Amino acid sequence: MEVSEISKRDFSTEFTFAASRSSGAGGQNVNKVNTKVELRFDVTLSQILTDKEKALLLEKLSNKLTGEGELIIVSQTERTQLANKQLCIEKFYKTLASALKVKKKRRSTSPTRASKEKRLNLKKSQSDKKEMRKKPSA
Repeated sequence: MEVSEISKRDFSTEFTFAASRSSGAGGQNVNKVNTKVELRFDVTLSQILTDKEKALLLEKLSNKLTGEGELIIVSQTERTQLANKQLCIEKFYKTLASALKVKKKRRSTSPTRASKEKRLNLKKSQSDKKEMRKKPSA
């Protein structure tokens, strides 16, 4: 699925936001202002996702989910809470789109004549190289 298809659905009712103080450099602004934003989305309780999509998300995002099946996305790069909130929402839609993308099945093909010849030539040159290492027979 593409990000545009996912973003057409309105997940905003199922988001839970929390703000806290950012870590790292930034001077007094970091120490005073709660600009770090954490988006929480419960995959298992979602009303918008289908059961098939939920199962796929639980499988593909298993390392990003909490034990209760909650997806947590954090942003603290911007200086304002609103900008970090927007970044979290963008990250959420990208994460969902990449997890719901169906991987193409690989179709096996037979080797070409050129690739067969190349393989045989390499085998022959390898054989010749090793043959040269032997002592000459008397």
